[in-house]
Amino acid sequence: MYFKAATNHTQTRSALFNKHMLTIIRTNSENKVFKKLVKLLNSDLAERDGENHPLSQFNTIAKIKYVVLACENHKALGCGAIAEYDLNTMEVKRMYVSPDVRGKRIATSILSELEQWSKELGSSKCLLFTGTNQPEASRLYKRNGYRQIQKYGKLAEIADSICFAKEI
Repeated sequence: MYFKAATNHTQTRSALFNKHMLTIIRTNSENKVFKKLVKLLNSDLAERDGENHPLSQFNTIAKIKYVVLACENHKALGCGAIAEYDLNTMEVKRMYVSPDVRGKRIATSILSELEQWSKELGSSKCLLFTGTNQPEASRLYKRNGYRQIQKYGKLAEIADSICFAKEI
């Protein structure tokens, strides 16, 4: 998936990360590349969990203002987003890395950028949820200092949801 140059609504930086020259782009949920990656994410989740899994109700991107894309050689490799949960907390959302580049710590780079952006926005904590059918996601979050917490909000009613948090 290739993308055009950044618009006025994006910030771009490049960094060598785990032998990959990644370009990290800050944008929003209107970004067409982000929307394409989210469709791939939703397809992956539907395959793992089923089309009408209770977690799918949280898959909307309409109110997401803060999106990160990870790209290499003008090809989008993954994405993630944050949304305000409360005055001091951002919720990490829509984390995805293309299957052909998983295991190369690209998600760690995305997560790190989301945490940094959260700090810049005045947050002191990030929280998130995943499902039991995404064990690699749970490993990613634990490896990056997240601890499992009690289920929050509507997630308390969903048996296979797992919630994590991290002070940043």
